[in-house]
Amino acid sequence: MDAHLRDLRYFVAVAEELSFTRAAERLFVSQPALSKQIKQLEDQLRVKLFDRDRRSVTLTAPGQALLTAAREMVRSWDETQRAVSDAAAAQAALLTVGLSTSLGRGLLPPLRARFAERRPNWRLRIRQINWDDATAGLASGDVDVAFVWLPIPNQDALNTQVVAREPRWVAFRDDHRLAACEEVDFTELLDEPFLALPDSAGTLRDFWLALDHRGGHPVRIGATVSNADETFTAVEEGSGIVLLSSGNAAVYRRPGVHSIPVTGLSPSELALAWRPDDHRTVIRDFIDALRTPPPAPYGEPVSVDPTPAR
Repeated sequence: MDAHLRDLRYFVAVAEELSFTRAAERLFVSQPALSKQIKQLEDQLRVKLFDRDRRSVTLTAPGQALLTAAREMVRSWDETQRAVSDAAAAQAALLTVGLSTSLGRGLLPPLRARFAERRPNWRLRIRQINWDDATAGLASGDVDVAFVWLPIPNQDALNTQVVAREPRWVAFRDDHRLAACEEVDFTELLDEPFLALPDSAGTLRDFWLALDHRGGHPVRIGATVSNADETFTAVEEGSGIVLLSSGNAAVYRRPGVHSIPVTGLSPSELALAWRPDDHRTVIRDFIDALRTPPPAPYGEPVSVDPTPAR
């Protein structure tokens, strides 16, 4: 049976990082899943590719022999995929934008208009991605660009540009003990059951649980949620409370759910993200359309640094 290109890509990542942990972060997969695929590749080839112990990972002689060829096959396939994607995009004139939550904030209508000025024959397709993938489809290649909440796992592997910084609020059922408060300090929420993103969201899950502001205080998980609808259904059912940005508090306002500002927390950051190896001019046009100040009636322009962050 022939080896899958995915297995070779996984092998190259481990061989270059000499660490299953770093390779898993680079590939946006879990370490157990990566180890399983490498073991399957070794079984298929009937060779041992790595010598590993608790402290180090090294290539065996068969692993060294495979690395050069595997790199070339992965590189060649990536180039082929880009060529095919460019041809398909040119024919379809379609740019897919990933989202995990409603964008709101008056961003999308003027962005569509400014992008249409630059690319009159193109259209934007918005694709909603669950929070299992904190990159909103970029890691899997399902979207061309994505609006994401920072931080995301292996963030340095993507170009990111912050488009909004907003204080964090908390949402709870309107009969909650804090419903009469105008704001709340985070220390008052430490013992509350929180709604959590899936484990695969990694650092983003930690951010919305405010783990770095707990001073070691353990978090209570009331339920795990994969999207906004699940989140607010869980809030309405009393499964827990949830941190959210002030902008999303406005977007998702609904009967039975109350939101107030939380003090003592760092702000949230909404960013546009794209792959650094995607050099298509249509990507640059989309980024430029986002940076152009929005016309009336969409309000104050979003402050966007013209230099991409990494």
